[in-house]
Amino acid sequence: MRRRNFIVGLMIVAAMGIAHAQQSGTVYRIALVDPAIPTAEFSDATSDFPAARAFYNELHRLGYVEGKNILIERYSGEGRAAHYPELARDVVRRNPDLIIAYANDLVLDFKAATTTIPIVGVFAFPVETGIVSSLARPGGNVTGASIDAAGSLWLKRLQLFQEMVPQAKRLGYLDLRANREAWEAQGRPGNEVARKMGVVFPVGPPLDFPIDQEAYRRVFVGLTQDHADGCMVGDEEENYANHKVIVELAQKTRLPAIYPARSFVEDGGLMSYGMDLSALGQRVADIVDQILKGQKPSDIPVFQPTKFELAINLKTAKALGLTVPHELLATADEVIE
Repeated sequence: MRRRNFIVGLMIVAAMGIAHAQQSGTVYRIALVDPAIPTAEFSDATSDFPAARAFYNELHRLGYVEGKNILIERYSGEGRAAHYPELARDVVRRNPDLIIAYANDLVLDFKAATTTIPIVGVFAFPVETGIVSSLARPGGNVTGASIDAAGSLWLKRLQLFQEMVPQAKRLGYLDLRANREAWEAQGRPGNEVARKMGVVFPVGPPLDFPIDQEAYRRVFVGLTQDHADGCMVGDEEENYANHKVIVELAQKTRLPAIYPARSFVEDGGLMSYGMDLSALGQRVADIVDQILKGQKPSDIPVFQPTKFELAINLKTAKALGLTVPHELLATADEVIE
């Protein structure tokens, strides 16, 4: 009922916006859908999330003004995966000009719900999961940005984490059960490298829905029971939505961890390595602009990040009794003291 009321509210706001904006020409309607982050937290350029800020700023630079020539209807799946397919169908029934969706499961649900509305997704392993036919020519009605198209990002994080915590030999992985099962079905690609590094990975349980604070507490209890020496936090949108909870649990259990984005380190996490989220948000806006100007998603290559950031929190390292290697400090893009 809560989501239904929210959608009805959006319809009223959209109708008011159309009446005002149609006076100045074409008005594009975009649905922006996140699986877990509350809509208020990615609503405009003041968002705490760098990707959201960059997205809105780039749209404005490209000439789109919300309420005049573009209307953005925002939705959140509230971390309830069982409701993602229904949410996708609800959004499709509203028939927006374009849909932006984050995370593999949600993008796949939208792909199943429509073959005509353009979809701009943010995802990982898009070819392997069947989201697109190829990175160069996606085919169908879906294109977007891949956070880890080559599948090597977690290996780089593992290497950096071992430099920071060389004694860590049992490493947990904070990911969704469905994603871990898909990874295991592919033979755990790259896991041979972990074995050669002398690391047992992953230990501990994956995340189960519904994704809430209790779900994360269960995972950290499991990591403690499985004698994990550290933890790698995956790129799932659910983890971004619960970043403060994750950092707090890592601190309480004194578990060193490497995170996917600098925001975790700013909240007290030990270290992070991930793509430039501002570049991601900007690129998503650019792809939206291309589609609204007439290009087909099938002809727009999937964006692959080329810039990655390493951030380290020296205060957290000291609290954990860790000495940060000089070589690691020298390569860090940001050091929080």
